[in-house]
This record gives sequence, C-alpha cells and structure tokens, in this order.
Amino acid sequence: MIQISVIVPVFNEQESLPELNSWISRVMNDHGFSYEIIFINDGSTDDSWEVISELSKLNPNVKAVNFTRNYGKSAALDMGFSKSKGEVVITMDADLQDSPDEIPGLYNMIIDEGFDIVSGWKKKRFDPISKTIPSKFFNGVTRWISGIKLHDFNCGLKAYKQKVVKNIHIYGEMHRYIPLIAKWNGFAKIGERVVEHRARKYGETKFGLERFLNGFLDLISVSFVNRYKKKPMHFFGLLGTISFSSGFLITIWLIFQKIYGLYMGSKVREITEQPLFFLALVALIVGVQLFLTGFLAEMMTSNNSKKADYNVSGQINLND
Repeated sequence: MIQISVIVPVFNEQESLPELNSWISRVMNDHGFSYEIIFINDGSTDDSWEVISELSKLNPNVKAVNFTRNYGKSAALDMGFSKSKGEVVITMDADLQDSPDEIPGLYNMIIDEGFDIVSGWKKKRFDPISKTIPSKFFNGVTRWISGIKLHDFNCGLKAYKQKVVKNIHIYGEMHRYIPLIAKWNGFAKIGERVVEHRARKYGETKFGLERFLNGFLDLISVSFVNRYKKKPMHFFGLLGTISFSSGFLITIWLIFQKIYGLYMGSKVREITEQPLFFLALVALIVGVQLFLTGFLAEMMTSNNSKKADYNVSGQINLND
C-alpha cells in the first residue's frame, strides 16, 4: 500500500504547481515515503491542467482529475478521497501557503499516535485582518457548536486515516466541517498540530468575505442533517408539539375567561373577536402541519433507507 496520498485542489494556480510538485517530491524522497500526488483541477481557466499534464510526464507519482467546470473545493476533495490509495491522506492547498515540510509530522501523528484526523493550526498567519478577525469568530462558534477543540477548522492542511476519507461524503462547502462530519461518523480521535503558514507567492486569493456567511449556513445545514436525517420526527415533532400545545393552552384560557366572565356577570368580548383567538388558531394549524411534515419525512427516510449507511470497523465469522 502507498504510505501517503497528497490531495491538492487546484483552481488557477499554474505558477505555483511546478514548485509545489518539486517540494512535495523532495520531502517524500528525503523521508523514504511511497506516495502519490493527486491534483484535482477544479475548472481552472488558466493553464493549470496543461502544467499538471507536463508534471505527470516528469513524475510518475503525479495523478490528476480534470473537472469540466468549477465545482468547488468540497467536490474536489471528495473526488480526491475516492481516488486516493494511501494509508494516510494529506490535503493541502495549491497556493504554496501550506508547507509540505509539515507532512512527516502529520503522518507520524496518524500512524504513531493513532489519530483519525490531524488538523493544521496556522497559529501565525500572513492574512490581512479582514480575514483573520472573521476567521477567529467563525472558529469560535464552530468549536462551541461542535464540541471539537480545534483552533482552525478551515485550515487546508490536514491528515486523515484512509478509513476516514472512505467513509465520509462532502458536498457544497462542507470541506470546512470535515472534522465534524467525521466525528458524527464515529471517528472521534481528532488532533491538532501547529503548522507554518506562508505568504502567498503567486496570484490572488480565490475566496472573499462571503465564504464566512456561507460557512455559517453550511454549519447549520450539516448540524441539522447529521442529527436528524435518521429521525426527522424528533425535530418536526418537537416543534409541532410546542406550537400545538401553545395554541391549545391559549384556547383553553380564552374559554375559561369567557365562562368566568359570564359567571361573574361582566361583559366579555366574543372569543372570535380577540386577537389571541387567531394566534391560537395559527399555532394549532402550524403544529398539525409540522406533525404531518415529520410523518412524511419519516416515511421518505424509511423508503430511501435501502442500505443502512453505518460505518463498521470489523466483522467476525461473517461472509457478507
């Protein structure tokens, strides 16, 4: 088995690719690692694919996939994971801001210390303050929600056991939350290592401030899907119960208020003339609709679960 697979998503990085290939190869050869470099060309509009093609002729360890258009970093990583054969899988960016010299240390933490995932932490960054401040806030919120004590969820330099990348699926912009997705799939031994962050040498950053908004939306999405995809009624049923109960209690209160007013001989407005009546009516209807949504979601989940997507680490005396 190949010891290390290095997966590199590429988008318009033609200048940095030859240097990155040479650097990775030198580190691997100096440490005697068997390796493969998998470049995923994510719809680059420059000559990145032509450069990768030339590198593959010079280095037989270079492999590559060419997307017909830009699908995003998550799609590129997911494709790389499916193609990787290494015992340890390393991901890194193509812009030379991640140092290949960190690879041996990451590899040792996976093999010798038994981590499922090791995430890099760019403790000293060379990014502008417009990126560092939102990034710290984003990482703090993600730590709080996920319970995973990492300082830099979005660091592209990470190491994984092969079984981790073969048992997770990422899409959209979910690459930021691979540790969270892995944890919910049973790979909970997640470590961190301080890594060198280098100033960008070529070109410009491909990411803007909108990635932080998208990141929060993706965090909500991945949290919801992983917690409730097998039990949607737990979510919709809870909301339905709260809504229906609120409407029911308001209705009881209005009826009691009406009866008590009549008993005391005081003038009481008709129930249907009170704003609370309409609030109660809406709450009752919404509660029923949420229940029905939960039932429909449960039926869809049941019908679509032809194959249970449970990760199994081993079997004894079983042939299938």
